[in-house]
Amino acid sequence: QLHLVESGGGLVQPGESLNLSCAASGVTLVTLKYYAIGWFRQAPGKEREGVSCISSSGDNTNYADSVKGRFTISRDNAKKMVYLQINGLKPEDTAIYYCAARLFRQCMLEGEQYNYWGQGTQVTVSS
Repeated sequence: QLHLVESGGGLVQPGESLNLSCAASGVTLVTLKYYAIGWFRQAPGKEREGVSCISSSGDNTNYADSVKGRFTISRDNAKKMVYLQINGLKPEDTAIYYCAARLFRQCMLEGEQYNYWGQGTQVTVSS
């Protein structure tokens, strides 16, 4: 059973950066290579939004228009880790950030396509 744990969130000022991490467990190094990973966020009173995803091989990535140029997703299958580098944080980036996995090569930004979810990490951007 794949288990995901996010970390790296916190309270930051506008313009600062964060590097969120998603640690996978319950799978072997070989098995993890079959999972595409997505990052999602949900702000209070708003619907969940897919912000970025990466294919199982890491060769393909996708970003929501709202974060292009500021967010960078990467993965290290050997370490069973997926990262989300966030630069130029804005107050509207404030949300709980979740990573999720789907047992497909291709990644998608639709949350309903994912079967496994972490518990989330809070990102708050405020001056």
